[in-house]
Amino acid sequence: MKIIKQVGIIFSICALSVLIEQFLPFALPASVIGMILLFLLLLSGLLKIDHIREKSDFLLANMAFFFIPAGVNVINYLDILRANWLPLLLICVLTTIITFAATAYSVRFTMYLLSRRKGGCHA
Repeated sequence: MKIIKQVGIIFSICALSVLIEQFLPFALPASVIGMILLFLLLLSGLLKIDHIREKSDFLLANMAFFFIPAGVNVINYLDILRANWLPLLLICVLTTIITFAATAYSVRFTMYLLSRRKGGCHA
C-alpha cells in the first residue's frame, strides 16, 4: 500500500504540472513545473521525503532506462547532426566548461558560507 501511495503522489504532481502548463501564458515544460512543485511541497513541509523516498530512489536508480527512447530516436536525425556537427561539438564543449565552472564556484561559495556560519576561517 505504501508503494501505491508514493506512486500516486508522484503521478499527482506530474498530472498537476501538466495541467498548470496548459494554463500558463508562456512556455514552460511540465517537467520543470513538476520539479518546482515538488521542491515547494518539500520546502513547505506539506510533503515529507519519507512520503516518496522509495519510489523516487527507484526512479533515480533507473533513470538511464528512460533516456533509451530519446537516444534511439537520434538515429532519425543523423543527416541534421552530420550537417551541423561542428556547432554542436562547440556547444557541448562550452556548456560542459560552463557547467564545471558554475559547479566549482557554487561549491566554493557554499563552503565559504558554511565556514562563516561556523565562525572558522575560509580559503
